[in-house]
Amino acid sequence: MANIRISPAAADQIQHVLAERGNGLGLRVAVKPSGCSGYSYVLDIADEIGDNDVPFEDHGVKVLVDKEALTILDGTEVDYVSEGLNRYFRFNNPNATDQCGCGESFNV
Repeated sequence: MANIRISPAAADQIQHVLAERGNGLGLRVAVKPSGCSGYSYVLDIADEIGDNDVPFEDHGVKVLVDKEALTILDGTEVDYVSEGLNRYFRFNNPNATDQCGCGESFNV
């Protein structure tokens, strides 16, 4: 069975976004072919569990992962980091073998 983990910082940010929005079930994570290294992460707020979604829950928040992305994302930790003025979700993906210089895409 695949596993996706959520850091406490990412869980706090997901809860914050859902509270500001006023509704939503959790964070939907997928990948798409893109960029110079092969794939990029796609994030969206999920209002319901779709037929292609596999739900994971960690630190009180749900993350829904597209079934087709499970093998690429298996073992990934979703984190939320602050670096200077930048704040963003970071994917610590053990399956990524390479990443483009700008950090927008990765290869498996």
